[in-house]
Amino acid sequence: MPSAIPQPVVAQLTRAAIFLVVTIKSEPGCDAVVRALCGDLAALVRAIGFRDLEGRLSCVMGFGSDAWDRFFGQPRPKDLHPFREIRGRHHAVATPGDILFHIRSSRMDLCFELVTQIMARLGGVVATTDEVHGFNYFDDRDLIGFVDGTENPVEQAAVEATIIGEEDTAFAGGSYVIVQKYLHDLKRWNEVPTEEQEGIVGRTKLSDIELDDAVKPSSAHNALTTIVENGKQLEIVRDNMPFGDAGKGEFGTYFIGYARSPHRIEQMLVNMFVGRPPGNYDRLLDFSRAVTGTLFFVPSATFLENVTTGETAPSVADPSPDKHKIDDASQPQLPPPDGSLGIGSLKGDWT
Repeated sequence: MPSAIPQPVVAQLTRAAIFLVVTIKSEPGCDAVVRALCGDLAALVRAIGFRDLEGRLSCVMGFGSDAWDRFFGQPRPKDLHPFREIRGRHHAVATPGDILFHIRSSRMDLCFELVTQIMARLGGVVATTDEVHGFNYFDDRDLIGFVDGTENPVEQAAVEATIIGEEDTAFAGGSYVIVQKYLHDLKRWNEVPTEEQEGIVGRTKLSDIELDDAVKPSSAHNALTTIVENGKQLEIVRDNMPFGDAGKGEFGTYFIGYARSPHRIEQMLVNMFVGRPPGNYDRLLDFSRAVTGTLFFVPSATFLENVTTGETAPSVADPSPDKHKIDDASQPQLPPPDGSLGIGSLKGDWT
């Protein structure tokens, strides 16, 4: 049996992105509209992206825990659950969200056209929870002035970090994603001396070199977000984007992290907000406030292609007769480098 093709979770980082989170209304007929979009999404992306193939337009569609039960039922991704708020020195809030659309391109107009067409298709069946238009800021820097995403895995390492394999064979080719919208107090941050900022982040500001462990504070952001289990570092793929509204004095970072298990991202967040050990929290949070937080499951592109408008959930075939084994054909494959879904018929870390 052919392997499930992942959505473009590990598409190349781009200069523009739109993050759209919606909830689905409960009126009759809403479910059929959403299910129809699932099956048509790849064709929609291809049609718009064909206007400029070098624009590398892509879209990832993810579902929250409640939405998965509503649309697809059983079987269920084994690690999918609502985002768990975290209360420590600071608060990681949990906010509503049934569907996430993560749209990326080198051109904002392509992103905008796609999100416009998606909303035209969904019509009045959804309510927008959050929409953020992200942009690349100078040398891949955050608005706080530091390069963002330096330690992202690439190529096969990115696939291994994000794409589910034999640990949940029914959903091989899928992924998990957590999103958080952070607002920065840039006035206070910019009053902090550069050397102190570097200790908070764990890297030099100008050259983007990681501080030596001998001088790096244990509360540094990149120290707390490094997760090691059984001697192996557990990686995620971040595609964070700066955003802002200068007229409103709003400046922020949209965090988006993909992983083959939400546990590794959740542990990073616990370390940041509670501390490792408790109390040794991420001092970056003294200047950056999380105002959203949602967990989604990203099914494979193959799964989405097979969604129909009927009430019956699409079957998720076990690619191996032995549930505890998986053959080479069912291993996740690296999506095409152009960021497309790869169906013929149809990348922070704050440093």
